[in-house]
Amino acid sequence: MADSSCQVIDKLEREWRDALCRKDMDKLRSLVLIGTRSTGPFMLKREEWLDAIQKRDVETIELDVRDATALDQVMVGTIKAKWRLKYLGRVIEDCVLLTDVWVKDQGRWQAIRRHSTPAPAVDRADS
Repeated sequence: MADSSCQVIDKLEREWRDALCRKDMDKLRSLVLIGTRSTGPFMLKREEWLDAIQKRDVETIELDVRDATALDQVMVGTIKAKWRLKYLGRVIEDCVLLTDVWVKDQGRWQAIRRHSTPAPAVDRADS
């Protein structure tokens, strides 16, 4: 079941990534995100996050689903993500470990929470 769950999470995360890259606001409107970073905790309300999406240009986002747990109506995925984007004229590169919580509502999966933790760009096992 873990492999199947990882495949579902991978598909959902790629849909999310593609919507971010296209700035597909209709697709993104159903997402609520909360995250933290090493520079200190912060929370983004949904509208703040959606506003920030329109001010940045995504160059690349790489995703690697590391783990997934699925119940009937809830899935939790652990994803390593690396991205490069331009935001307010600055280039930002980041690598994080994401924990996303997905809930099935009216037959479709929606991300209701995201937590991000800084991660090394290269895993020790990868080097």
